[in-house]
Amino acid sequence: MPTVDDLIGDKPSVLFLCVHNAGRSQMAAGWLKHLSGDAVEAFSGGSEPASTVNPAAIEAMAEVGIDIRTEFPKPWTDEIIRAADVVITMGCGDACPVYPGKRYEDWVLDDPAGLGVDGVRPIRDEIRGRVEKLIAGMRLTSE
Repeated sequence: MPTVDDLIGDKPSVLFLCVHNAGRSQMAAGWLKHLSGDAVEAFSGGSEPASTVNPAAIEAMAEVGIDIRTEFPKPWTDEIIRAADVVITMGCGDACPVYPGKRYEDWVLDDPAGLGVDGVRPIRDEIRGRVEKLIAGMRLTSE
């Protein structure tokens, strides 16, 4: 069975956390994978994972050429949080774990839950801008 170290390896890694791991964190991980190529590992998780990824988030990402259809909501683990270089929280409040010495950012973003694709597009685009800044701050090259 692979360990977290096997999954992360030597590349910088970012973990996106939200409540349901069905919208914001999935889109952020999709953007990071797309914009950084294979320069960084992207992971996501939720404090109360939903049963499926938000269909409007899937559609909004498909519009920009990013396929997150095969993704699924998953819980975070202490092991993956400890292994990540950067932890981005998105509206999980006190449920988000904090470990000393870890780089954290809290991204305040609207929740796409219950929104149609028209409502999700601005959130998707805001996440892209934040991911581009994150990549620049990590000294990685964006496309």
